[in-house]
Parts: sequence; C-alpha cells; structure tokens
Amino acid sequence: MNRRRILVIEDDAAIREGIVDALEFEGYATFEAKDGDEGLASAVGASYDLLLLDLILPGRSGFDILEEVRATRPTLPVIVLTARGEEQDRVKGLRMGADDYVVKPFSVKELLARVEAVLRRSPERPSDVHAIAVPNGVVDFERREVRFEDGARTELSDRELDLLRYLAQNAGRAVSRDEILARVWRIDPQTIIETRTIDMHVGRLREKLRDDPAAPHVILTVRGKGYMLAEKPDAR
Repeated sequence: MNRRRILVIEDDAAIREGIVDALEFEGYATFEAKDGDEGLASAVGASYDLLLLDLILPGRSGFDILEEVRATRPTLPVIVLTARGEEQDRVKGLRMGADDYVVKPFSVKELLARVEAVLRRSPERPSDVHAIAVPNGVVDFERREVRFEDGARTELSDRELDLLRYLAQNAGRAVSRDEILARVWRIDPQTIIETRTIDMHVGRLREKLRDDPAAPHVILTVRGKGYMLAEKPDAR
C-alpha cells in the first residue's frame, strides 16, 4: 500500500505529537520538524505529499518556509496552522500560496477533514516530471533543453521550464490562466487586471517545441479555459 506522506512542522511538542498520532492512526505516513531551520531543510529536501506548517516558529518562520516551498515545489499542497485571532497571518499565508488553514486549537476531526479535502481536490499535485516526449524529440528538464531527432537542441528559460513542467504535471487537464499565475508565477490573479505574459510564453514554447501555433499538437488551447498539454502529442 502506498501511504501518503505528510510533513508536520510545528514547534509545540504536544500539538505536533497529537497531529502525528492522529495522522498515523488514519493511515498516513508522517515525519516531523520542531523548528524553522530543521523544517526548511525537510520541506525542500524530502519527498512527501502534503505539508502541515505552523507559521510562527523558532529560527526561520513559516512564511520563509512557505515562500521557499512555493519557489521550489509550486504544486505541493500546504495547510498552514495559525493561532486564533491571527487573521492577518491566515490571509498572508493564503496569498503566498497555502491551500488551506486550520486555526488552533482545532479538533482532530477538523484537521483530518481538511487534509483529506486538500489531497482530494488537488489534481494538479502529481509527482515531479523529469522528461516528456514531444513529436520528433524530447524535453529534458534536468538539462533544460529540447532535443530533436535531427540533432538540434534548444535551450529553455527558467520560466518556460516552470510553465512546461506544470502543464506536464497536469497533462490532459485544462489549466486556467489564473491557476498558472498562482502556481507558476506565484501571483494573486485578483491583483492582475490584464496580462498577456502567459500567452507570450506559450507562444515561445510552441516555437521551441516546433509546435505549429495554427494547429498545435503539444500545447493545446482550450477555449474559455486556458491551456492543456496533450497526454500523447500526435506525431507529424
């Protein structure tokens, strides 16, 4: 059985142990960190499916950890733990990319329900992608390039890699521009009145992938929704 792994970063030992016990009783695998420095190392270096993150920690703060996680793992589900009355922290956490929050003190039932809900509603949370096949070539994320069968190679920029990786992680699902702004650009879509930057990046990616913009086979336009990476791009 493949158990979902959850990282718990919480400095209060009693709360942390209670969370870990409840999660493990429900069948989750857990590991934990007791401060911000230890938590940051685990958050960016370990393999897991969801992060439970206290925002107020000794050492590096939960906000520092959340910022680093969103920079390195933009699709990872995160639930923040906040104190009662700290509404500004909850708002800030959500704006920085947290998926949900739980207010202390909380019941075990509430915590488990939120964990289950975030994991269930996260179709954009698959494992990382290292390479994808495209017609007559392959995208190598490690080497940051597209290699074609005719020997040609094309380098991809950081943003192009991030965008293509996110689409690849969600292949076969239409991804809205708002979701791309939030998950790839890490910008609150509500703060943007109008932007063509996503369309411009998609256009450049299509050019580098030799994907005809008039009849694309790799990055598809889903009218009224956004973009979708074809699960099996047609050979041409």
